Amino acid sequence: MKEGTHYASFTSSACAKAWRKVGARRRAGVATPLFSIYSKSSIGIGEIPDLKRLVDWCVKTGISLIQLLPLNDVAFDFRPYDAQSSTALDPMYLSLDHLVSCDLKLFSKEVAVLRRKFPAGKGRVNYEVKAAKLDLLKKIFSHQSTDLKDKKFSAFRKKQSGWLSDYAVFKALKVKFNAAGWMDWPEEFRNRNSDVMDQVEKECADEILFNQWLQWQLYQQLSEVKHYATGLGVLLMGDMPFLVSRDSSDVWANQDYFKLDLSSGAPPDLYFAKGQRWGMPPYHWERIAADGYKYLTRKMRYLENFFDLYRVDHFVGMFRLWTIPVSEPAERAGVAGTFDPPVESDWKEHGRRILDVMTRETTMLPCAEDLGTVPKCSYEILDEYKIPGSDVQRWVRNWNTDMTFKSTDHYRPNGMAMLSTHDTSAFCAWWEYEAGTVDEEFFAKKCAEAGMNFDQVRARLFDLDASAHGRSRWKTEISDLEKFLSVIGRKKEEAWHLAEAFLGTYNERNLYWKYLGLEGVPAKKASGLLVRKALEAVNGTCSVFSLQLLQDWLALENYPGRNDWEYRINVPGSMASSNWSLVSPFSLEKMMTLPMNRDIRAIVARTNREVSK
Repeated sequence: MKEGTHYASFTSSACAKAWRKVGARRRAGVATPLFSIYSKSSIGIGEIPDLKRLVDWCVKTGISLIQLLPLNDVAFDFRPYDAQSSTALDPMYLSLDHLVSCDLKLFSKEVAVLRRKFPAGKGRVNYEVKAAKLDLLKKIFSHQSTDLKDKKFSAFRKKQSGWLSDYAVFKALKVKFNAAGWMDWPEEFRNRNSDVMDQVEKECADEILFNQWLQWQLYQQLSEVKHYATGLGVLLMGDMPFLVSRDSSDVWANQDYFKLDLSSGAPPDLYFAKGQRWGMPPYHWERIAADGYKYLTRKMRYLENFFDLYRVDHFVGMFRLWTIPVSEPAERAGVAGTFDPPVESDWKEHGRRILDVMTRETTMLPCAEDLGTVPKCSYEILDEYKIPGSDVQRWVRNWNTDMTFKSTDHYRPNGMAMLSTHDTSAFCAWWEYEAGTVDEEFFAKKCAEAGMNFDQVRARLFDLDASAHGRSRWKTEISDLEKFLSVIGRKKEEAWHLAEAFLGTYNERNLYWKYLGLEGVPAKKASGLLVRKALEAVNGTCSVFSLQLLQDWLALENYPGRNDWEYRINVPGSMASSNWSLVSPFSLEKMMTLPMNRDIRAIVARTNREVSK
C-alpha cells in the first residue's frame, strides 16, 4: 500500500490541527498496558521509565506509535477502565529510582528489599506491590530530606488545582472512611459541606499533600517519557475512557455533572438477552455545557502533557448512551433502559457538540473505539472529522454477502487496523480456538429460544474432540446451510439466529487462509508463516494506522512454554483473577535482542509505513 490520496483530506478536516502535528502518514503501532511490560529495574510491575525502553524497541523495529491502556489511579480494584479519577495517574507505576527532590540514597536498602520481594516478569502481576510501594513512598515523602517546598512542586499544585485539590481530598477521605465508597460517607462529607471540607483540609493536610506529591512525581516521570519519545519520532497514544466510575473523585466533586439516579449500560442484544449495566453514571451534558465544558477541557489539557493522540473508549457514547434507573432490580440488567438523548435525530449533533470542544481545546488527535453496535451517525462523524476508528481484521468481512474477509484496500483510510484488542483473544488463540467455531453458550441459548434441545443436536453438529474453551467447532460434514438445517430440523426463517451463526463461522478458517493467499489445507495451529502473513495483511491495509497488541507482534518469536489461550489481557463480562494482569514473556532488555525484530522492521518497511528514527 503506497502513500497517495487516501490521507490528503485529513489536513483540511475538523481535526486538521492535530493531523498537521502528528502527520497524516501511514504508521505501524504497538498496543500494551504498562503493567504488562517490565525491565530489569522494575519493581513488581511496569514502571513509567520502562516506556523509554519500549520506545527504543520501537525504533529498532520501525514502529512509530505506542498505544497505552489507561494509567489512571484505580486504587486497589485494578481495573483500568474503572478508575477513581479520570485525570490522576496511578502511583504504582512510579519508579522509586527516578523520584525527584529527595535523597534516594537514604532508602537504597529498602528499595532493594522491595525489588527482591516483588520481582517483575513472573507471568502475572502481583498487585500487592502497590501497597508496599505506597508505604515506602510515604516514608520518603515524610523524611526531612525531601524538599516539599520545591518551586516546581508548588507551581504544579497551583496550575493543576482545578482537579488536584478535589482528588487529594477524596483520597484522604478514602483513608478516613476505610476505603468506603463516597456514597456511603456521612451526609456532610457526601455533600461536601464547606465547613466540613475546611476542617478536613486541616486535619488531613499531610495525607492531602502526599497525594499531590505523588501526582507531581508521576507528572515528572511521564513528561520525561513524552520528551524522549518525541525526540525519537515515536508517537504516544493515551486512553481516555468515555465514562467515569461512580466511586471517583470526578463524580464526588462534580455531582451536578452526572445523572446519579441512572446507570450506563447496553441494550439487549444477541449475546446479552437482558442487556448490560455497567454502573457508571451518565453525564448531565446540559449542565456541563452551561459551565463551559470546563470539566472536559481540564482533563483533556492535562492528558496533552503526555500524549500525541488519545483513544476514546466507547466513542459511540458521545452520540447516545443506554441508561437504566439505578432503582431497577440488578437481575434485570439493562432491560428497562432508554437511550440518552432519546430521539435518534438528535444523536449526531449531540456528539458533534462534544467532539468540537475536544478537538478545539487540544492538539491531540482523537481516535475512536467504535466496536459493537454503532449508529450510522458515528461513522459519518468519524469520516467528516477524519478520526481513526477501530477495524479488527477478524470482523472486517462481507457479512451481507459471501462472508469473505474484505480486501486490504476496502478498510477505512481513517482507521486503525488491528488483529486483536485487549478485550479479545490474541491472534494465535483466535486462530486455534475460535476461528471456525461458535460460542457454545450463545448457541445453546438460541436453540432454547427456537424450541430446540441443544444437547440433542450438539454431538451431531460439532466435533467435540476439537472444541475447547466454550467454543464449539463444526463437524466437517456440516458443510452448507442445507445440511445444517437438516440436522436441526428447522427452516431458516424458524431459526435465523442459528443460521446466521453457522454461515458466519463454519467456513471461517478456509476463507481466512484464502484471504492471506495461502494454499492447501489450513493449519490447525498458528505457525510462524501464518502470523507473518496476518501481520503483513493488517499492515498492508489502507488504514492510516496499523496498531497491534504487543503479544501479536511477539507471536513472530517461537518461544517455549507459550500458552496462546491464557495469553490474554481481559475477558469482558467476567471477574476472572487473570484479567488485567498479563505480563510479557520477555523483559524489555530481552526484547531488544529477539531475532523477530528484523521481521517486524521488514513488515513495516514492506507495507510502506513510516519507520521511526
